[in-house]
Amino acid sequence: MKKIATLILAAAMICGASTGAKAIDFKAHGEWIVSFDMGKHGNATGGAGQTGYGDGSDEFDATQRVRLQLDAVASEALSGTVFFELGPQAWGSDNRSTGGAGLGADGTNVIKVRRAYIDWMVPQTDLKVRMGIQGFGLPSFTTKANAVFDDDVAGIVTSYQFNDNVALSAFWLRPINDNWAGDGANRWGNNNRNYMDNMDAFGLLLPLTFDGVKVTPWVMYAAIGPNTFNNFARGTNNGDWRNFWAGNTSASDGHVRHGMLPVGGSLHKDGTAAGKRLNRYGDAIWAGLTGEVTAFDPFRIAWDVNYGAVSYADSRMNRSGWLASLLFEYKLDWAIPGIYGWYSSGDDGNPANGSERMPYIAPTGNNEFSNFAFSGGKQYWREATLSDNMIGTWGIGARLKDMSFIEDLKHTFHINFMGGTNSTTMTRYLGNNADFGAWGSFNGNTGRDLGSEPIYMTTNDYAMEIGLHNAYKMYENFNVYLDANYIAMWADHSRKVWGRSAINGKDDTVCDPWNIKLSFVYSF
Repeated sequence: MKKIATLILAAAMICGASTGAKAIDFKAHGEWIVSFDMGKHGNATGGAGQTGYGDGSDEFDATQRVRLQLDAVASEALSGTVFFELGPQAWGSDNRSTGGAGLGADGTNVIKVRRAYIDWMVPQTDLKVRMGIQGFGLPSFTTKANAVFDDDVAGIVTSYQFNDNVALSAFWLRPINDNWAGDGANRWGNNNRNYMDNMDAFGLLLPLTFDGVKVTPWVMYAAIGPNTFNNFARGTNNGDWRNFWAGNTSASDGHVRHGMLPVGGSLHKDGTAAGKRLNRYGDAIWAGLTGEVTAFDPFRIAWDVNYGAVSYADSRMNRSGWLASLLFEYKLDWAIPGIYGWYSSGDDGNPANGSERMPYIAPTGNNEFSNFAFSGGKQYWREATLSDNMIGTWGIGARLKDMSFIEDLKHTFHINFMGGTNSTTMTRYLGNNADFGAWGSFNGNTGRDLGSEPIYMTTNDYAMEIGLHNAYKMYENFNVYLDANYIAMWADHSRKVWGRSAINGKDDTVCDPWNIKLSFVYSF
């Protein structure tokens, strides 16, 4: 209640300030979502001791979320934005992450400042600057969600439009800093709190726009301190990078936040932990070439090619790989049929030579190829059943987008067939290394905070996804959505692959994931 009162007081102060500063134009935006989910995950039949949906929620859940954005606009050259979010709140829950909707509605409410930034232009120039906590995504023309970075982050982004054809953006982002409490071991002096625990990313984007063609090459570099993921990942890890597993973290919204290390971290060839301590910054570099061709309208061709590599003092922690996707669409009067495919490099069979999968930081945007198997964006809470992104997989798919036979009613149907690109040999090391303890596999364990995607797909594992999205515009600012998704899983439970794993569950603990979601969204 104190947080709500503080928020209301701040809003009242802002509204009161508008009377004394009439030159400022205040613009309000908002979104209310009430959703009802029914579904099952990979452990819904009893795996890992759970009886409901795989993320610990019930088989049926009612959830809501509120977002409020206020823009203070002084002129075209100066404005400020603050963006609050309440929720998501599970009806009846008073726990820390989804609370405030229990009986009496007086429990702990999750109120977040998602974004807070200022926009301004350098005087006498067309150079635009945005600084603060903001939404940022690297470019993508196929999935619309970049596989390396697409999330809210603190930083500075500048952009300049040279002419109708050429623009340039430069940025500095600070995703992680000052989260490590120190280990008390005097490894870097008596007071090592917050020592070398930052990640800073710098990059350039070059959007090129011509008649019927858009191309955006981009590049990004990140410096990663040896203590960057301590505490930020999963509490005190005593400064030992063996405890980071694959370096992924799980936030309260369920997103895997980064994939900067190999599965298992630093390993010997037999899969046991090597545990070499890092004492200097790691270096990460990404580059991409994305674009689309619409010159042959109604045909549209889009592509994304991304490569990334990260290197550390311990070469067994290095990680590098690539991901490419291609999309063909044809626009009809009643729908947009399309076919698409993707391929990503995967781990080889040697755990001591690092990882051959592309590293990533935060790919949490809406993946338009799939909002259930992969990241569905911030409107979907039951998502990323296989992974937040398509790294370590290949796939082909077809869809009918924005089908409409009745006014204000649209449908999108898609079907995907996909498999893994990771070596089956990697699974044999699960029983040798305690750090792999509850590593996500096909036995129903999610394992996200332990450093892996919900499911690690090998070259012997396959899945097929079928999904239908329906959108009905009831009023000008009020939409009703009905989503239905199903994934058929074919995992190799033979002794050669998952059958030899110490964490492999019985087949009866695995079911095909599915979910039906009904959402009511009011936005203005």
